[in-house]
Amino acid sequence: MADNARKHVLAIDQGTTSSRCIIFDEAAKPIAMHQLEFELVYPQPGWVEIDPEDIWSTQFDSMAVALERSGLSAADIACAGITNQRETTIVWDKETGEPVYNAIVWQCRRTTDYIEALDEDTCKMIHSKTGLIPDPYFSATKIAWILDNVEGARERAERGELLFGTVDSWLIWRLTCGKVHATDRTNASRTMLYNIRTLEWDSELLELFNVPACMLPEVHPSACDYGAIDASLFGGEIEIMAAVGDQQSALFGQCCFDAGQAKVTYGTGCFMLMNTGTFAVMSRNGLLTTLAATVGDEVQYALEGSVFVAGALVGWLCDNLGILDTPAESSSIAYEIGTTDGVYIVPAFTGLGTPYWDPNARGAIYGLTRGTTSKHLIRAALESLAFQGYDILRTMREEAGTMLKGIRVDGGVSKNDFLLQFQADILEVAVLRPSITELTALGAAFLSGLQAGVWSGRDELESLVDIDRVFEPEIDPDKLQRRLAGWKDAVERTMSHQ
Repeated sequence: MADNARKHVLAIDQGTTSSRCIIFDEAAKPIAMHQLEFELVYPQPGWVEIDPEDIWSTQFDSMAVALERSGLSAADIACAGITNQRETTIVWDKETGEPVYNAIVWQCRRTTDYIEALDEDTCKMIHSKTGLIPDPYFSATKIAWILDNVEGARERAERGELLFGTVDSWLIWRLTCGKVHATDRTNASRTMLYNIRTLEWDSELLELFNVPACMLPEVHPSACDYGAIDASLFGGEIEIMAAVGDQQSALFGQCCFDAGQAKVTYGTGCFMLMNTGTFAVMSRNGLLTTLAATVGDEVQYALEGSVFVAGALVGWLCDNLGILDTPAESSSIAYEIGTTDGVYIVPAFTGLGTPYWDPNARGAIYGLTRGTTSKHLIRAALESLAFQGYDILRTMREEAGTMLKGIRVDGGVSKNDFLLQFQADILEVAVLRPSITELTALGAAFLSGLQAGVWSGRDELESLVDIDRVFEPEIDPDKLQRRLAGWKDAVERTMSHQ
C-alpha cells in the first residue's frame, strides 16, 4: 500500500514512434510529461523495424526529464506502470542484454509467407486457442523469422541463451537490470502463442512456430508486482506495479470496466475495443478476441478491431505529400472545403485490418478529377479513418449482439474535431472525448495505482475522468448511406482478391 507521502504514479508509455513518461497525482492529473521520438527503419518495402536501444534510451531519458520537471525524486513515487505498443518483437542475449536483431514492429509484413503457408485447419486451431486471426501482425512469426534468419540465433535460443519479449518485457528487463523477465496477459494474448482460455503459453502453438519455451517471459495479471526499477537508474527504487498492452490500457483508462462498454484509440493505428466481460466472444467476421486488463485474479475479455493506419495517414500527408504543415491544421481545412468531391482514400499502406484481413492490399485513392485539390485529399484522409471505425463497429454489433450508447475516444488524433464529428455521424452514436486524451498512459497509472493502494477502487477511478466534449450525430440518413456505399466500393476495389 502507498503511504500518504507517496501519491504520485509514474506512467511509462512506449509507442510506435515515440517514448514518453507522464507523472500523475492522486487526482489523476498529469503534473509532468516528457516525450521523445525515434526513427523507424524500413529495410525493404513492407518491413518495419526499430533499434531496441532507441526504445530503451528514449524511454529512460523521458523518465529522467519527467522526474526532473516534476520536482519529485524516486522516493516520492508510489509506483510505476508500463504500457506499450503490442506485438512488436525483440530477441536479446540473456547474459549481455544485447539484441540479436532490430525490434520487428507490429506493422511489419515480412512474415506474410509464414501465414499463407498455414492450412485452414491450423488457422482454425490458432483462432480457437488465441482468439486471433492468423496474420503477420502478431509476434509468433516475427520470433520465428529472427530465429531462422539471424545466424546462430536458433541454436542459441534452444540452449537457453536468448530471451523473447514484447516491448513491456524488454523495458521491465532493462529497468530491473535483468532481474525480471515477465509480461502481462494482455501482451501475451497478442503473441499468437498464448492460450486465452487456459491462460498459459500453448505447447502446440510453440511447436507450430518452432519457438523454444525457454525464451518466453513469465505471464502475470496486468496489475501485479513486476519488481522494482533499479535504484542505480533514478537514485532510488520505484516499484513496477502494472504492465499492459496499449489498447487494453486505454480501455481501462476510459473506465470501460463492464461488458458492452467500448473505446476507440486514434494513434498511429486505430483500435476499437469492447469489453465482453467474462465471456470470450469468438468472432466469425474478422474481429479479434483478446484479454482485457484486470486487477488480481479477475479475467475479462474484449473484442478488438484494428486499423493499421490512422495517425500515420495524417503524418503521410505532412511528411510525404507536403500538403499539410501540421496535423492540427487538417480539421479546419476539412471543415473549410466542406466535401471530398467524391474522393475516397483507402490507407492500406501495410494491408487491411479488421474485418478484411488482407495483408496484400495496398493504399489507393479513388474519384480523382481535374478539380481535385489537396484540401479534398485532406478531408478524404480524415473521413477514411472514420469509415474504418464504422467497419469495425458494425462487425462488433453483429458479433456481440449489443447496441452501444456511446463510444469513448482517446489518442493524439482524437483532438481532431472534424474526425470525431464525422465519426459520430457515420456510427450514429455519440462520441465522448475525455478532458485528458492520453488515456493509454492513464490506464497504466490506474492499474498500477490500484495495485499500490493510491486509489481505492473502480468507483473512485470513474470519478476522476472528466468528459471534455460530446459529439452527437448530425448527418442526413440518405447522405450517410450514399457515403457508406462509396466507401464500400472503394475498399472492394482495393482488396487484393488473392
